[in-house]
Amino acid sequence: MTGDLTGGVAFITGASGGLGAHFARLLARHGASVAITARRVDKIEALAEEIRTGGGKAVALPLDVADAAAIGPSLDQAAEALGPVSILINNAGVGGEGLALDLSIEDFDAAFAVNVRGTFFAAREAAKRMIAAGIEGRIVNIASIASHTVLPGLSAYCGSKAAVAMLTRNLAREWARKGLAVNALCPGYIQTAINDAWWPTEGGQKQLKGFPRRRLMDATDLDEAFLMLAGPAARAITGSVITIDDGQSLPGGG
Repeated sequence: MTGDLTGGVAFITGASGGLGAHFARLLARHGASVAITARRVDKIEALAEEIRTGGGKAVALPLDVADAAAIGPSLDQAAEALGPVSILINNAGVGGEGLALDLSIEDFDAAFAVNVRGTFFAAREAAKRMIAAGIEGRIVNIASIASHTVLPGLSAYCGSKAAVAMLTRNLAREWARKGLAVNALCPGYIQTAINDAWWPTEGGQKQLKGFPRRRLMDATDLDEAFLMLAGPAARAITGSVITIDDGQSLPGGG
């Protein structure tokens, strides 16, 4: 694996399950202290306890990134508990599923409030604190192949993730001389508790057969690239949008 994160303090949004929880465990195993945030307090408290039981340092902090005003105080709480935040993982996201003609205004707004506004303001608040502390920080935005691939029935989600990819490049440019590395990771489809019921269906099987390798990814397939972007190896990597999708976004299939 890439790098030793000992001494680093990571702040992770949307970490109550799925990739967020996976990344929290991964960061802790590689030496980082982790501030685990999400709306589901019972889930993040259980995860923080699991990490502490395993010998790591973790704190659970309730946070809804759609509430931009709550992000800064949550970062300050993390710093008080663990030390100055040096790694931000912008993982919180919602789906925004629905055909364009059917999607409600509320669902569209929710997708952008979490996926775009939440990502932007978390990055900005973390960057302010890293720059003030003279920290050579790391910001990793979790985007998706939806940022550059048409996924039918997910126009709001695709639009929001495309925005995350471009925000990543813009923020990287603005903060390049401040010592911050800002990058994005674009995962393909990974089997999680959220989508378990879909893949055995007729539609799910049809979608799988359209993937070049006719399979789903595992969360661990992201680990090497994720650790690279979150750690010392990203010293000369900023503004990159890295796709890891097992070839799922390649044209063709069948």
